[in-house]
Amino acid sequence: MLDRDGYRPNVGVILANPRNDVFWGKRINQHAWQFPQGGIQSGESPEQAMFRELEEETGLKADHVRVLGRTRQWLRYEVPERWMRRDWRGAYRGQKQIWYLLRLTGRDSDVKLRASGHPEFDAWRWQDYWIPLETVIEFKREVYRQALTELHRYLGADRRRPLRAGSAG
Repeated sequence: MLDRDGYRPNVGVILANPRNDVFWGKRINQHAWQFPQGGIQSGESPEQAMFRELEEETGLKADHVRVLGRTRQWLRYEVPERWMRRDWRGAYRGQKQIWYLLRLTGRDSDVKLRASGHPEFDAWRWQDYWIPLETVIEFKREVYRQALTELHRYLGADRRRPLRAGSAG
């Protein structure tokens, strides 16, 4: 499902633990790290899609997390043609995403990367909220920076250092 401008509606999840470190998943058989994210299905709200994607990719359910905030508007990125599926070339430009910041209220042991029949991650780790984004694929880095910057205010009293110039890639 694409919007009229060629963007696929999508959600992204920044999952923070009580120390404000964030969850990074390593894509299966790749050396690419990212936050959980995925498409919004027809008839689904962004929040419903976020909880579905969270469970599919991490095994975490709604009762394992608390929603702290979400981006006010869609954040967009364009996908370079070499990364597009052949059947999407032409009309497809990229993704538009609503990002959510969640607090883990469960335990690390609640994370189950093989919870779905089609796992996306083969490893995960906690990282500092402001980790440099070089490990994120280049065309997504600006959206990650925007989401982290906008949602940071919801973390509460433990406000770690702001993004340094150049740390987002």
